[in-house]
Amino acid sequence: MSIKIICDSACDLPASIIDDLGIEELPIVVIKGEKEYFDKVNIEPVEVYNSMRDGEVFKTAQITPITFENSFERHIKNGDEIIYIGFSSGLSSTFQSANIAKLSVQEKHPDADITIIDTKAASGGYGLVVYEAGMTLKNGGTKEEIIETAEFFSKNIDHIFTVDNIEYLYRGGRVSRTNAILGGMLNIKPILEVNDGKLIPLEKIRGKNKVLKRMVELVEERNIDSDLSNTIFCITHGDDLETAEKLKSMISEKYGAKDFIVNHIGGAIGAHVGPGSLTLFYSKRKR
Repeated sequence: MSIKIICDSACDLPASIIDDLGIEELPIVVIKGEKEYFDKVNIEPVEVYNSMRDGEVFKTAQITPITFENSFERHIKNGDEIIYIGFSSGLSSTFQSANIAKLSVQEKHPDADITIIDTKAASGGYGLVVYEAGMTLKNGGTKEEIIETAEFFSKNIDHIFTVDNIEYLYRGGRVSRTNAILGGMLNIKPILEVNDGKLIPLEKIRGKNKVLKRMVELVEERNIDSDLSNTIFCITHGDDLETAEKLKSMISEKYGAKDFIVNHIGGAIGAHVGPGSLTLFYSKRKR
């Protein structure tokens, strides 16, 4: 009997890490016009962002219960214990789909061992939870130790992010039309967080460079443990690697950090935050 960790594409981890840790990643549905795609399977983040720059509007849809059910069934037949680490239930109904599938599978297989965890996290913050759980498994951890790891980091990963164009937040219902118009005219960049699984505005900053400086400052203000030199930082971006690398350098210089995961924001989240978005994630507390 083995343990299988499953996540979804909203974790925004590089494929190399997903593959190395032996994690199964299920794709969220990305919708362009009348056509449905599977995030990172038959539509890549760059295509999403280029289309958005050309005025295309994307939507997303949750992973269906039947997709989860098929995955769970396959692993149950292999004798696996399943741990699904999920995208925040406050931002997507995918977590609910996983629970529906679990009940359905356990009706047919009463002994099926399926654990479902709501990370209340998104993008690279969610990715760090998956990464730490995957490393625990890779290092020989038990099911209980993997679950404990996932739950610890779910509670302690800090989310700090910004968007380049506030219009996308308006489309997603996060800001008013007036704020979106004024924000664009005045070059105002919002800084937001994910709190208890939901998107919450923190501050409004004018100018991109000031936003980066403020994001770095917020790490110091919000961090619980003083030493950040051994902390893993995850930076995800909306097709703006240059700015992501600049933020990485600023974090490294200020805090002595050496371990970074840098990756695109996938279509699942990118469809709602748009090109040029930038995120910063780390654990506020050492384990």
